[in-house]
Amino acid sequence: MKDTPMSEAVSLEMKEIAQRLEAANLAYHRDDAPEIDDAEYDALKARLLELEAQHPDLKDADTPTEKVGAPLAAGFGKITHKIPMLSLGNAFEEDDVSRFVAQIRAVSRDAMLTAEPKIDGLSLALRYENGALVSAATRGDGAVGEDVTANARTITDIPQRLTGAPEVLEVRGEVFMSHDDFEALNARAAKNGTKSFANPRNAAAGSMRQLDASITAERKLSFFAYAWGDMSEPLAATQSESIARLAELGFRVNPLMRRFQPVAEAGKSLVAQLIDYHKEVALARAELGYDIDGIVYKVDDIATQIALGFRSTTPRWAVAHKFAAERAWTRLEAIEIQ
Repeated sequence: MKDTPMSEAVSLEMKEIAQRLEAANLAYHRDDAPEIDDAEYDALKARLLELEAQHPDLKDADTPTEKVGAPLAAGFGKITHKIPMLSLGNAFEEDDVSRFVAQIRAVSRDAMLTAEPKIDGLSLALRYENGALVSAATRGDGAVGEDVTANARTITDIPQRLTGAPEVLEVRGEVFMSHDDFEALNARAAKNGTKSFANPRNAAAGSMRQLDASITAERKLSFFAYAWGDMSEPLAATQSESIARLAELGFRVNPLMRRFQPVAEAGKSLVAQLIDYHKEVALARAELGYDIDGIVYKVDDIATQIALGFRSTTPRWAVAHKFAAERAWTRLEAIEIQ
């Protein structure tokens, strides 16, 4: 059967979007120099997913919608993740959150959810054996990451040794740079006549990917732990208890993390509670001192997480509820004509 003009046009659009997404992934994940903003990237990905669902026969086997991260940068050793580092599905509207909750309740009517800010930084996996930090790896392409162990050892928030931890424990979290440390870094760059960074995320990722760890040590980086990978025994039975255990082991965890009941005492639905929390944090985000781009909702019970399982690149038990792009106003004080 010959392709119709319509199918040819759709195929061309899908290829063009795929090329733009591939280029954006390389720029963001590998080169730490984003070429498009998150909103444009999310819109492109959503459009390609829509076209792939409508025209499965035109879907490319190598589609970027089923990939995580990007190929590794040159110069680094490689570390294979024993458990893949996946990405998160996105929610943009309240209806998306409602659908997510409905999918959870189809498996567990009484499921509790956790909610925490989504840090805009660089994902990192820290492997501990017998309490000692033995390796640190970036997400990479989800299966294999860059070996940045020496760089991770320079970050104060990352413990070098743990007491009372499982024999094997892989802690996952986000490396980021606070607004104050970002401004200080760019001030030093301006003074020294060196290149400045566009935003804290780029600064954190670029600092973490230095082949010379002494350069990383000169830049103040922070780390929040929020998940785990390979381990010899479970930390706890729930997400919230596991995060509390990581805090006890010496990791910095986000103090804004909350747990939500299926129905609050006031009778407010679970979806309404999540939306209220999303709005609350969105209003406070400018005062946090670090960048976030949404809220991550997760099923609290680990057994329910396991029952819900995974898609090809995302878990079914978690979703990132993105914020609308931040807006800022600039006051024009005067104009001087020369």
